[in-house]
Amino acid sequence: MTGSHWSEVRERVARLAADPGADAVFGSDGHGWRIEPPLSLDELSEAEAQFRVRLPSEYRSFLLEVGRGGAGPAYGLFPMRRVDGLWQWDGDGADLTSLDTLDQPFAHTEAFNPADALPPPPAEADYDSGEEFNAAEDAYWEQHDELVLQPGHSTGLLYLCHLGCAHREALVVSGPARGQMWADDTASVGGFRPLLDNGTPIGFARWYLSWLDEAADQVGIRSTNA
Repeated sequence: MTGSHWSEVRERVARLAADPGADAVFGSDGHGWRIEPPLSLDELSEAEAQFRVRLPSEYRSFLLEVGRGGAGPAYGLFPMRRVDGLWQWDGDGADLTSLDTLDQPFAHTEAFNPADALPPPPAEADYDSGEEFNAAEDAYWEQHDELVLQPGHSTGLLYLCHLGCAHREALVVSGPARGQMWADDTASVGGFRPLLDNGTPIGFARWYLSWLDEAADQVGIRSTNA
C-alpha cells in the first residue's frame, strides 16, 4: 500500500465527520470519526522490538501515515498506546491479543472452529428432568469454554476492532496467513474465519478502505478518486 493510497484517508474521514448523516454509520458512536495521530518511525520501531516482530506492511504504513487508531470498521480501530513504558492496543477485546506471542505463527489458512472437537450439546428430550438437563448443559458449556477460549487458538493474531456482542476482527501478524484479516466468531459458536472478497482473503488495506467506501456511500459522499 503506497503513501498515495493512504493520503486521502484523513480528508475523507473529516468529510464524513462533518456530514449530518454520518451518525447513522454503524459504530460511529464508538469512534466519533476521530483518528489519533500517527506513530513516529522511532515509536513503531520501539513497539516492534518489544513484540519481536515486524507488523504487516499495510497496517504498518497506516500507523505511520494515517494514525495509530480511531475511526475505522465497526466501532473503530483499537489505538496503539504506550502504557507504563510498554506498547499495547486499547479497546473492548484488545486484551485478547497476546503481546508475548505475536511473533509466533497463527497456524491456520482456512476457517476452523475449536468447538468442532466437542460432542453435540445436550438435548432436553434426553433427560428425565429439567434439573438433570440444566446440570448437563452447564457441564457442556464449561467444557466448551475451556476448549474454545484457550489463548493458543489466537496466537499470532492482532485484534483490531470489535463489532459488538463479543465479535471481533483481527490481523494475522505471524504465520502462513500473515497480512490477512480474520473474524473471531467464537462468541456465537462460529469459530475463526478469514475475511473474504469473492472468495479471496483480504488484507488490512482492502478491509479498511472498503469500510471507508461503504460509509461514504451510505451518507452520499464520493471519493475524489471515484
